[in-house]
Amino acid sequence: MLILAAAIRFLALRVDWARNLPQQPEILLSEIIAAVRWALSLAIYGSLLLSLGYAALEYIFAPVTILCLYILSLGFSLGVSLGLEYWGNVPPALISHRQLGGPGLILANALHPTETVVVLLKGPSEPFGPRVAAIPDRPLSYQAATPEPVHSAAALPPLPFRNDIPWFLKSLSIDLRLNSEYLRQRLNEGLLPFLIYAGALIFFLGSLGFIHKFSAWPLANLFLGCLAFRGILALETFFNSAEMQEVFDSFLKDRLPPSLTVPLIFCAFGILVHLYSLLVYFAKRRGNDEKAGQQ
Repeated sequence: MLILAAAIRFLALRVDWARNLPQQPEILLSEIIAAVRWALSLAIYGSLLLSLGYAALEYIFAPVTILCLYILSLGFSLGVSLGLEYWGNVPPALISHRQLGGPGLILANALHPTETVVVLLKGPSEPFGPRVAAIPDRPLSYQAATPEPVHSAAALPPLPFRNDIPWFLKSLSIDLRLNSEYLRQRLNEGLLPFLIYAGALIFFLGSLGFIHKFSAWPLANLFLGCLAFRGILALETFFNSAEMQEVFDSFLKDRLPPSLTVPLIFCAFGILVHLYSLLVYFAKRRGNDEKAGQQ
């Protein structure tokens, strides 16, 4: 899952690079690291979701499942994060790139074809050179070379690649990127803050195994699990926002380090969910014993 997600994210970063002008030589290593870091967040959420579903389907003992997933997920996230940090210290090599298009390249917004269209007379090799602008309801206008610092006059439409990704996928991508930044920030603070934050998050996610036993249809349970994990991802972004951090600081008044606030909330939620699952288990077991006794 990590390799597949990293490959998809890397391609998305390459497309974003290719859509913007002027195109500068990109640092390939930094793009790979950013893609793997984003994929790590997806792998943590996705692997826990699928593993909990498989354990419920195969009736594996829940405490053993949670313990194994906790150790494996925490060790995997730590190992990959440390590897990315060490890999990022390698001097990156600038990759020679090939400009897209040639003289007379037409730039337009594929989603809004009625907006301004720009024709680069000398192509993308000189994006600030002479151009012809086609503004709606106006005649064609010729623009001479534009100095690079004048961003307002030199603004160019993106290259004509479609960008009609649904909003819920965009929001998911943004939240996963923010989660990867939170993990990286904790790792930069030290090994212990990273283990506390990642461990609390994994503990909270692992407590949701009861969702996969909610009904008799595994596919429906998997869908409910996806919704629950998506909600936790959004909740993580909400708790780590600057506004909520200010609320936590004003409420705690230096009684607790700010870096421990969100992990403690995750741990509290995880403990409550585990207690709920335990009570449900004993209630079902007691009901089954009473039925067996009556028979």
